[in-house]
Amino acid sequence: MTHFFRCLVGLLLCLPPLAGGAQDLTLATVTRPPFSMVEDGEETGFAIDLWRALAEDLGWDYEIRRVGSFPDMLGLIERGEAHAAIANISITADRELVMDFSQPIFEAGLQIMVPADDSTRSVWSLILSRDLLVDMFAAFCLLFACGMLMWYFERRKQPYFDMPVRHAMFPAFWWALNLVVNGGFEERQPRSLLGRLFGVVLVISSLFVVSIFVARITTLLTIDAIQSNVNGLNDLYGRQVGTIGSSTSAAFLDRRDLRYVSFDTPAALFGAFEEGRIDAVVYDAPLLAHYVNTAGQGEARLIGQIFLPENYGIALPSNSPYANALNHSLLKLREDGTYDTIYRKWFGAK
Repeated sequence: MTHFFRCLVGLLLCLPPLAGGAQDLTLATVTRPPFSMVEDGEETGFAIDLWRALAEDLGWDYEIRRVGSFPDMLGLIERGEAHAAIANISITADRELVMDFSQPIFEAGLQIMVPADDSTRSVWSLILSRDLLVDMFAAFCLLFACGMLMWYFERRKQPYFDMPVRHAMFPAFWWALNLVVNGGFEERQPRSLLGRLFGVVLVISSLFVVSIFVARITTLLTIDAIQSNVNGLNDLYGRQVGTIGSSTSAAFLDRRDLRYVSFDTPAALFGAFEEGRIDAVVYDAPLLAHYVNTAGQGEARLIGQIFLPENYGIALPSNSPYANALNHSLLKLREDGTYDTIYRKWFGAK
């Protein structure tokens, strides 16, 4: 009989605790403003406030375990080292294979963020583009070479070119420039045979060179102006796009064959955006909106509509004994207005 009671006590100790009683639970989370963050040493955010209300309703005691990355947080759930995880966790089919989810706690999706002045680039930023500067330097070198060649032909034929090479550089360049722009100097016509032949070639070829050069500048300015605008997903091809690695946004970009730079945390992603190392960000719309309205105010803007709609949920280990109680409490908080109060606190009216 004593052995029977010992077995019974051991079995009871191994059973999971009932979901309705006071429990010491481990809640995993990761910093994702405005869903989960630490301000003035206090755990806060929409998801943290919602969990606090759920735990109060269910009579649960808990401790928060804040980790450094999203994979670390989900890894705790997969290994059963945390009872629940909350942040901006998208409910996906792949994640459902290795963990359970509560009912959706937030409707979200992806969006694009670009610099606030992306559509209003200055004229100087276009003029000083690398390709245009290279073309201008090539034109300068060509005019200088033509001027010096004319000096070589004419240096003993007329006073204008009769000077040492070190003194003739600018006058020769000036002569070639005026030839292209104004058609040359009437009083400084070439006098040598080679000079006259070369002058005729220069005058005729300058008509084509100037036309080609103007067309090249116009093309560069037009292409640069068009490419400076991002109005949707199709405008992201060929641009430097950033997102968070192993996220739903990264998976979406992979499916669209859009190349991107991967970052481990939103802080690193937004830092690269502020430094101009990436042209656009594709990520969760609520987090981008929070950044635009706080740290990125006046420096960033959202474009287009939210795409790839998704729901956030509370992640739980597979076959969690807390799932039913958690879902029931979520419904209760929605019905009594607690959920809406928390939502308005962080996002305003729906």
